Amino acid sequence: MNKDKPQLPLGYSVLPEGCIATVVTCLEMLAKPAPRPVPAPPDLTIERWHRPDAQAYLGLYRRIGEEWLWMSRLVMEAEALSAILEDSDVEIYSLMRGTERLALLELDFRESGECELAFFGVDPQAVGTGAGRFLMNAAIDIAWSRPIHRFWVHTCHLDHPAALAFYQRSGFAVYDRLVEVFRDPRLDGTLRRDAGAHMPLIER
Repeated sequence: MNKDKPQLPLGYSVLPEGCIATVVTCLEMLAKPAPRPVPAPPDLTIERWHRPDAQAYLGLYRRIGEEWLWMSRLVMEAEALSAILEDSDVEIYSLMRGTERLALLELDFRESGECELAFFGVDPQAVGTGAGRFLMNAAIDIAWSRPIHRFWVHTCHLDHPAALAFYQRSGFAVYDRLVEVFRDPRLDGTLRRDAGAHMPLIER
């Protein structure tokens, strides 16, 4: 647990105007789990995306994550984003149907001995096809092919409602929960105003 982080009081807390809050669940995997093999979905392959163009990357990031209010990379300074995309210890993959990208998988090995599952998501048209399990199996294999002792990820209640259970079935175990407060990205135009309908937009 994050004992050094500020603790919320019991009961209700008032959010700053223009902000939203989410409960973040932190999960980790300390050893490679038993495989959960699935056949490759028809016409889909996994491809490493070497040093992607920032605009192409952000386009895929937005297409996959906008409904779940992904916004951290959209507001990142261009230089900082380029440094991540060009880092040899950050590996980015995608599910491909021909030349079309249908998923984003980003593995961050910059912390020695660890791998962060930084981003994981599939295009809505691939949901329910087995694409997510196929991609997660690849993520686990790639992560544990390196000399790591910990593979970790965090998700929140703004993500797809099946995300947490999916991670747990994949072999991740919960180790902490946090509350994150951030500016609503729909108010300043970072995301569409109708994005993330599961989190109502409040204007005062």
